[in-house]
Amino acid sequence: MIPAAHVAKFARALPYWMSLALFPLIAFVAGQGGWWLLAMPLMTWWLFSLLDLAMGLDLENADPATPEADLFWYRLVTLVWFPLQLVTIFALIHFVTQSETLSTAEAFGLFFGVGVISGTIGINYSHELMHQSNRLERWLADLLLASVLYSHFRSEHLLVHHRYVGTTRDPVTARYNEGFFRFFPRVLRDSLISAFQAEKAMLARRDKAWTDPANPFWRYWLLQGLFVTLAFALGGWLGVALFIFQAAIAVWQLELTNYIEHYGLTRKHLGEGKYEHVQPRHSWNAAHKASNWLLINLQRHSDHHYKPDRRFPLLQNYTEDAAPQLPFGYPVMTMAAMIPPLWRRIMNPRVKAWRKQFYPEISDWQPYNKGALPAPR
Repeated sequence: MIPAAHVAKFARALPYWMSLALFPLIAFVAGQGGWWLLAMPLMTWWLFSLLDLAMGLDLENADPATPEADLFWYRLVTLVWFPLQLVTIFALIHFVTQSETLSTAEAFGLFFGVGVISGTIGINYSHELMHQSNRLERWLADLLLASVLYSHFRSEHLLVHHRYVGTTRDPVTARYNEGFFRFFPRVLRDSLISAFQAEKAMLARRDKAWTDPANPFWRYWLLQGLFVTLAFALGGWLGVALFIFQAAIAVWQLELTNYIEHYGLTRKHLGEGKYEHVQPRHSWNAAHKASNWLLINLQRHSDHHYKPDRRFPLLQNYTEDAAPQLPFGYPVMTMAAMIPPLWRRIMNPRVKAWRKQFYPEISDWQPYNKGALPAPR
């Protein structure tokens, strides 16, 4: 176990700051155009996949009792990300719509790269921030999500996903044998509905209607509207189209990640709509070092669901005795998810092994596969 005094050192936190190098890179790419536009997906997907191969696994765990004061350098990278992302998105909208050197195809190619950044990193950082009690961090999470037009993710994630993960009531838990191209439209529809219903139910328990100003959806819609308006002010309708395009790419990146995090994993139904408590075994774990630097330990997802309020540098790694293991980090696994036959070949045998390891007493998995079990109470 890594002691708190060592965790607190800047040198220990420095690898998690590598994501900031993407901002000067995309500024350079914007000025070059052409084949340089491939640099963003290459840097995030392929480079970190190669680094994972070279650097291997990180099996060390930080002392979970490390005081929050010792996590300053880790928290800071998540705090400075939003203003940098905001300036990048809207500066590039202004630049592209005024440029005489970039073609329309190149403009959308550039904003594909912007979406990779705002989805792979930005939404991931918003995920870290929304789990904190600090008001500034929660606001930054809302602003990051509004910048990709996916504000309801906070409500869905905190009120639905963490509560119902691994059950039929969680839209984000990918079912066994469900390909990504079936999962994606389903989760886009169902997560928005479930998020709104969850907030509506919370208000009803306080004898308030969904139209009450306390409903965070008013804030979500206002922030998203402001960002779309700013995109129009800086770049007209082309600016709006580019903004929406980067948001779509970001959401695609998020839902690819959601797809792989719980694929085929279910909580045991105990009868009458009751399910076992969430355990580390209900999320796929990945200990790949470089991609965990890029994704601030998101791949230690088994511990995140077990201890949702634990900050990212303190998330624990689990061995295969406690949690199922992905064969590669998220960059490789998300690419595999885009090829359903390849995905099933890699993952279905692992799901079957997981079932045999943790639930040998269950002989009929069809109700789990089909989502036919009762919704949790």
